[in-house]
Amino acid sequence: MSYTPKVAVVILNWNGIKHLRQFLPSVLTSIYPNLDIIVGDNASTDGSVEFIKQEYPSIRIIQNDDNYGFTGGYNRVLEHVEADYFILLNSDVEVSPGWIQPVITLMESDPLIAAAAPKIRAYNQKDHFEHAGAAGGFIDSYGYPFCQGRMFYEIEEDKGQYQQSGEVFWATGAALFIKKHCWHEAGGFDDRFFAHMEEIDLCWRLKNMGYKVMYCAESEVFHLGGGTLNVENPFKTYLNFRNNLLLLQNNLPFWRAVFVISVRIWMDLLALFRFLTEGKRKDAWAVSRAHQNFVLNLFRGKKSKVKTVNYQLSIANCKKGMYKGSLVWAFFVKKKMHFTDLDQDRFY
Repeated sequence: MSYTPKVAVVILNWNGIKHLRQFLPSVLTSIYPNLDIIVGDNASTDGSVEFIKQEYPSIRIIQNDDNYGFTGGYNRVLEHVEADYFILLNSDVEVSPGWIQPVITLMESDPLIAAAAPKIRAYNQKDHFEHAGAAGGFIDSYGYPFCQGRMFYEIEEDKGQYQQSGEVFWATGAALFIKKHCWHEAGGFDDRFFAHMEEIDLCWRLKNMGYKVMYCAESEVFHLGGGTLNVENPFKTYLNFRNNLLLLQNNLPFWRAVFVISVRIWMDLLALFRFLTEGKRKDAWAVSRAHQNFVLNLFRGKKSKVKTVNYQLSIANCKKGMYKGSLVWAFFVKKKMHFTDLDQDRFY
């Protein structure tokens, strides 16, 4: 009999009893022969833990003593999970019974595949892709992430245009499949991120180590989005801008990082002024604070505790899925609004 890898679906929760009520039932319908379902809790105060214990006693609960965010929460919880594969699943994701097996089959086909994600569609508009992942993540030369099916605010209808599984640059943290040994080899998430873009950083580090990241078109889930921080929250703006700088610092060689971050300072300044013209003062202030925090931590010498590797050591894999140009230029100036509009020979 062939070995069936053990899989652990791990849902991180913080005061999300509403989403647990709504989405846990679908997770429990998952069909896979060697499966654990675990909820990690970041010191919730809304009765989440009591609800799970009463309604779903078969679910294992791992409790943190504080709210450590998405990054710190998962880092602590996964120390106590034994499985061949971790699936980091957001609490606001609806799944279908057979969603696990296609991704595991894909990942088992190549020992160099470290992480993968299914197709992510919108829960409230099921014929469209969802912002956080869509049909696999990519990145441009200046650190702007985008997806097949989503570029900036432009989200495509799923018409079957991205039905080919393949290698991408990053896999969404909304439904992230990762081999346990790769998670530990990379050191997990960078705690400095707290939330947002941490999965891009992790995937980039894995690629720098010589691994591959995949998109599996044969599996799909439906993501509500904004479960903890909605798009209007200035703290989300702060995290996105600050963490993008950390992302570049972690993964680029020193002088390349200096150049790209210098360019990003000017581009982020334009974003700040745009927020001001739109009357979004709190978002403009969030951009300013993001840069202040990044620079302050540079002077303090606060470094990442995770494993980072110079991408020149693994050039064959680490740039796969990177767009050689500027997404800002292509999207806002050239009006290339969809992934398929981009010049495909400009991808590594």
